[in-house]
Amino acid sequence: MTDTVAAGAAPSDGVKQPRSVRVVLLALMIAMMLAMLDNMIIGTAMPTIVGELGGLEHLSWVVTAYTLATAASTPVWGKVGDMYGRKGSFITSIVIFLIGSALSGMAQDMGQLIAFRAVQGLGAGGLMVGVMAIIGDLIPPRERGKYQGMMAAVMALAMIGGPLVGGTITDNWGWRWAFYINLPLGVIALAAIGVVLHLPRKRSQAGIDYLGVALLTVGITAIVLVTTWGGTEYAWTSTRIMELTALGVASLVGFVFWQTRAAEPVVPLHIFRSRNFTLMSVIGFIVGFVMFGATLFLPLYQQSVQGASATNSGLLLLPMLGAMLVTSMVAGRVTTNTGRYKIFPVAGSVLLIVGLYLLSTMDTGTSRLTSGVFMAVVGLGMGCLMQITMLVAQNSVELRDMGVASSTTTLFRTLGSSFGVAVMGALFNHRVQDVMAERAGALGSKVTEQSAQLDAASLAKLPEAAREAYQHAVSSGTHGAFLLGAVVAVLSLAAAVFVREVPLKGAGPQREDAPVAAPETV
Repeated sequence: MTDTVAAGAAPSDGVKQPRSVRVVLLALMIAMMLAMLDNMIIGTAMPTIVGELGGLEHLSWVVTAYTLATAASTPVWGKVGDMYGRKGSFITSIVIFLIGSALSGMAQDMGQLIAFRAVQGLGAGGLMVGVMAIIGDLIPPRERGKYQGMMAAVMALAMIGGPLVGGTITDNWGWRWAFYINLPLGVIALAAIGVVLHLPRKRSQAGIDYLGVALLTVGITAIVLVTTWGGTEYAWTSTRIMELTALGVASLVGFVFWQTRAAEPVVPLHIFRSRNFTLMSVIGFIVGFVMFGATLFLPLYQQSVQGASATNSGLLLLPMLGAMLVTSMVAGRVTTNTGRYKIFPVAGSVLLIVGLYLLSTMDTGTSRLTSGVFMAVVGLGMGCLMQITMLVAQNSVELRDMGVASSTTTLFRTLGSSFGVAVMGALFNHRVQDVMAERAGALGSKVTEQSAQLDAASLAKLPEAAREAYQHAVSSGTHGAFLLGAVVAVLSLAAAVFVREVPLKGAGPQREDAPVAAPETV
């Protein structure tokens, strides 16, 4: 008996062996860590990178290029895996990510770094989708929640540890090792996947839908640029933003039209006939909207208002991310033991609404203990939602659509994060500037003229009156941002109420959802 992991066989066949499953899961967790950890590490290293390479005016593109490439490639990787085999596409994405990492570490100027970060992003899109789709192939639905909960835990650990790891690497080895550190981890993941994982070979007779890929890429790129540039690089009503919005809408409308006619569509529209899949896409969008907005404004509030150190910025989120980690594991275990899951999106949405409302009540007198409790409530809500959305989405489609189901759900979460950062950021900036003008007059307007988010050094240089005004302004800005998040989370609760609890099968990775896909229509 070979010690390999094979898909398509029930446990009774004796093919799936516990030790080999653990080896593959370890490799998948490393791959997930690579994709999640990278941006967190680079954020800490950016000041040092700019100091050596220059190009401060292009700084935002180091992150934007990665995000754009990841979002645009995500649905393509999912479809390629469905058509030509999951293992090959996943290995390819790891190799591309590692090439991008090596080139980024060797970059000699900001232009090269931005281009190489885009290469990294292309690979990262395949890592995220590949991990979830391979779990969907290997693990029966009844067991899947437990393992996807582990992946959520990896994401939480990456968000907590990323800034600390990035600071340590940059201070001791130099910023280039923030990229080089991916190489040994990636090689380990490649070796484990290559030797232990065996999935059925596929070869689709249909070619790749290049027109669909192009339309979707243009549409996603335009949307991400609008949400990234709007209110910062360009005014929301500027010609550039209007042009990008029109281009994005036209491309996505054209994409939907073409998907009804393509021989092998990138995103088969029939998957949205499943009520549960559509609802999970909505919930995933909202989770992304809230989660990335919270991780942006909570450290800012704690540093500016509560006087916390920026050095340990990852630890500031520990109550939220720790609660998310524990709840994800518990939700996965309960789902595995009972086969029931509807309670989690409903309870998670309620906790999210309550937690965000509590965060919106914070002011200049809120203690760190109180804000930590509020963050923990939000973390409990996100832990109930994070991987259950993927589990239910995968359980709502046929096995042949596992890749596009995983990639589409991931894409909605990514787009939600872009919208969350943009909309909550615009509201925050507007409120900060208004309050600064009210409390500090002309000086307040001048202080926040360039940016409503001041670093610790800039804040320390302000006169005491202006510093106090800024603390009130940040409190007011976070109040508006989190209150908006609570309102948006109500949509998640509305979607969760209509989820139909289709029993999860406990036998091997069969076409578990074929019987439910037809009747479960919107």
